[in-house]
Amino acid sequence: MSEVTAISKFACSACGAEAVWTPSKKALVCPYCGMVSPAELKSDGKLVEENDLVAMLRAIPEDQRGWAAVRKTVKCQSCQAISVFDEKRVAQNCDFCGSPAMIAMDDVGSPIRPGSQLPFKIAETQVREDIRRWYASHFWAPNALGQKAMTDTLHGLYLPYWTFDAHAECPWEAEAGYYYYTTDDKGNRTQHTRWEYASGHVSSDFDDVLVPASKGVRPALLEKLQPFPTTTDLLPYDPGYLSGWVVEQYQIDLVQAADNSRQRMDAILRSQCASQIPGDTSRNLQIRPDYSAQTFKHVLLPVWLLTYTYGTKTYQVTVNGATGKIGGEYPLSWVKITIAIVIALIILGIFMASQH
Repeated sequence: MSEVTAISKFACSACGAEAVWTPSKKALVCPYCGMVSPAELKSDGKLVEENDLVAMLRAIPEDQRGWAAVRKTVKCQSCQAISVFDEKRVAQNCDFCGSPAMIAMDDVGSPIRPGSQLPFKIAETQVREDIRRWYASHFWAPNALGQKAMTDTLHGLYLPYWTFDAHAECPWEAEAGYYYYTTDDKGNRTQHTRWEYASGHVSSDFDDVLVPASKGVRPALLEKLQPFPTTTDLLPYDPGYLSGWVVEQYQIDLVQAADNSRQRMDAILRSQCASQIPGDTSRNLQIRPDYSAQTFKHVLLPVWLLTYTYGTKTYQVTVNGATGKIGGEYPLSWVKITIAIVIALIILGIFMASQH
């Protein structure tokens, strides 16, 4: 990653150490002396910009690359996540999987700079309590899981996402089926389908279609965290919000993400077109979407991540850093499952015996 000048305003005004963005105080706080600095970040009062997708796919301007602050980049050899953090921090273990197999990536090309971010709003203390309650709420998890309430590996991370906007005009054609019935001499009723040509048109606007670009967190867990308030709470990118936090660099690039978003939009349009087809059933639906006003944003979204090992398997618990919504994995207690099966068999046996 090419170096850029560090922004001195992140230094503590009392002792000179680097201040850290703290969600509970909504300010930069020194972890050494406790000094609270005013959060005079450049994001205030500025609009989040949308980028022209077609123009950016042709050529990415150099002034939109990098992090606008000196950062260190490492890659985990186990889960392949690329982490970016303050240059003075020493990477000992991967924040995503806990592996110590980390290698520096000083020569990696500068990524497209994020255009906006959602700052953390949910404090770590609240997240820990929420996770403990989440553990306890799952009956089929081992009792020891809730008792241990493992939260010691909790990390706050900024994960990379792409968002896409577009307007679509989508003509469609299909065969609409209408049911009708005949009755034979024996009174047997038979259903038939009469097929007729049908066509129509759908207009649709897409706003902030989210495509995660993380390799460190499992996609199914990220899906559980949605929605993020990207249409209302995004702020223009400012490295101050990242001070003291780990950022994952995207590994799903703009081209891949744009293709992913197009597939999602196509699927939505297909569903909207299908709902317009008259009759009782349909077949051979063909859509021809034409997209315009295509824009995108590269955004950083806040996620609390806990990775733990139970038995021989690794699990992840994620928390939306803006809303507190939880998505997690947990082991199943085979003792509880076995007892439940035995009880069910006993009840079934008693019921069958009573029938005789």
